[in-house]
Formats: sequence, structure tokens, C-alpha cells
Amino acid sequence: MPFPALVEPGPPLSPEQLTRYARHLLLPSIGETGQRRLLAARVAVVGAGGLGSPALLYLAAAGVGAITVVDDDSVDATNLQRQVIHDAMSVGLSKVESAVDRVRGLNPDCDVVGRHVRVTDENARDVLAEHDLVLDGSDNFETRYAVDAACAELGVPLVWAAVYRTAAHVTTFWTAAPEGLPAVGLRDLFPDPPEPGSVPACGDAGVLGALVGQIGSMMTSEAIKLVTGSGEPLLGRVLYVDSMASTQRSIPLAPSGRYDAAVRRPAAPAPPAAPETTTVSATALAALVEAPGSPFVLDVREPAEIAFGMVPGSAHIPLATLRDGDPDALGVPRDRTVVLVCKAGPRATLAAATLRAHGYEQLEVLDGGMLAWVDEVDPSLPRY
Repeated sequence: MPFPALVEPGPPLSPEQLTRYARHLLLPSIGETGQRRLLAARVAVVGAGGLGSPALLYLAAAGVGAITVVDDDSVDATNLQRQVIHDAMSVGLSKVESAVDRVRGLNPDCDVVGRHVRVTDENARDVLAEHDLVLDGSDNFETRYAVDAACAELGVPLVWAAVYRTAAHVTTFWTAAPEGLPAVGLRDLFPDPPEPGSVPACGDAGVLGALVGQIGSMMTSEAIKLVTGSGEPLLGRVLYVDSMASTQRSIPLAPSGRYDAAVRRPAAPAPPAAPETTTVSATALAALVEAPGSPFVLDVREPAEIAFGMVPGSAHIPLATLRDGDPDALGVPRDRTVVLVCKAGPRATLAAATLRAHGYEQLEVLDGGMLAWVDEVDPSLPRY
């Protein structure tokens, strides 16, 4: 069914704007009125990374009048494979600073501001207030659920996407959608966040750079449709994109009836604290592996990550294999201290919990993972 445009038209276009946005003005679905709506729109983009990069570039090129860039990270060399809003000269800068400079240079019609902050349950509402819609290109579940809850409370649409290796999901959530439209949110798709460490980040699993460019651009298309009241947004539908098979599939999504309770529910009682897993520094582990009675070092990263180097003498069992199998049958000893290793620590902590559930007691986690090993012990190994 037709839906109302989110934003009222702004002032008439100047001669310069008529020229700049001429290709939009020729589209019956946008036209001059739609372009004036875009210039009056206020859009927040959470995450200036793989998804945020193309989204920000095309929002600015489309003439969105006010853009807020929200991110707490800095540009790293490994980002440049896909985060096209940044360049080699931006390495070390905050992503907000880099993205804001690029957007300002791309279109002076855009009033762009940056918020160098990590979005949490405590600050999400304040960060996202006074925007017409939000695009979520974040890369962690805490932020995704905080953004979703804030958008539900504010009543604004949320264009959402997630990419895993060579596949992606993209949709639009709007729990305050006009009557007759599917009023759905993230919790209708995924009621609760996954267990920490159970879903590898792109830094652990890899990601196809061109795919995030495609999905980020689709997020901007969703935003343009919502602002101008044109086309058919992905409300009540999740688009699944498989880049390796060159296929797209639309999956229906209906309200689950849990939403108000999910957003406003009282805090659940804290679960019983799990036994703490002892950590060992990279420097201390380097000394231990050379000494008599050395620990059993178990690397739980994915096979492709082993090419970036390992702790000398360590064994390798991917986390998924360890969780699905019998640690005894896999050769994990019970009569030695087991030191778990991953890239940065979360997967090793999850592996320790898995072994503890099987009755293992002498467990330690390499503090900071292989990134710490590179920094403290063997800087010749590549960071990734």
C-alpha cells in the first residue's frame, strides 16, 4: 500500500541545485518535490565502516540535508579493502573525522556532523533523537539492539543490514509504521542477541568488500524511498543476498507481538556469575612454552586465520569443531593447563566455557589473543 513521505518538502531549489540534482528531478518517483524532501531530511548513520561508507557517500550525493555520522572507531589499514569513504591518508584518524571531511567535500548542501561515541542502551535515545530516520551499519550486537530499541521508542524508521562473509540481509524496521503497514523491529527477526563470541566478526570471518558496497547502497535506496514516499520499502520483508550465487530472496517478516515488552521490559535478574577464566599475557605465555611442563596451547581460530601465524607449538581446533565435538576425542588433554587462543580473546573465552562444561578445570585464555602476541612477542607477524 502507498505510504506517506517521512519529510515535508523544504524551500524551492536554487538554480545550482536544479542542475546538481537534475537526474533525480527527471524521475517521476522523486521529482522536484522529492528532492526538496531529501534536502530537508535529517538522517543518522550509525557506523562509518563497510556499510556506512557507501551509504554516507550516496546520502550526501542524493542531497540529504542533514547527516549525523556516529562511530567510536579509528581507521585501520585493514578497513580500506571495503570502507571506501576512507583512504590511505586517513589511517589512524577517527572514522568520524575521516567520513565527515569526505561528505563535506562531496556536497556542500549537506550539513554533516560527527558523534565520536559508541552507541549503548544508555545513550542511544539521545544520540538518535531529532532525526527522521536512522541507518544502522554497526558491527556489534550491543549497538544493533540499542539502536533498534531507541528507534522504537522514538518512532522513527530504521534501515538495517548485516553482512557475513559473502551473504547479507537488509530490511527496514518501523515499529510505529502507519496503520496497514507491517510494524516490525529487529526483535521480530532476532528476538534476542546471540551468545557473545558465537558469531564471528568480519575481522575473524572475512567479508567481501564489494558486497558491503552493494548493501550499503541498497540502504540508501531504502532511505530515499522512505523520505520521499516513493516505491516499496522493505517493510515486512527481509532481503537475503547471496553474492556468490548472484541471487536475492525476499523473506516475509510479521510482527511477533513481543515488541513493547522487549523495549520497555524491566531488567531481568542477573544470571549466576560463571566461574572466571584466568588470563595469561602474551609475554608470560612466550616464557611458558619454552619451559618444562609447558601448557597445551589450543588455537580456536578459523583455518584461514592460521596463515597469519600461531603461537609456537600450539594445536589448532576451530571453535565450531570444539563446541560440536568431544574434546577428549579431539585430543585436548586434562592433565595439563590448556591455554585458549583466538584473534583477540572472545572466542577463546567461549572455548574455555565449552571445555569447562566438559569438566576441564585447568584453563587459561591468552589475554588480547594473537593481536597481543604480535604486539608483545613477535612483531614480524601481520596484524589482520
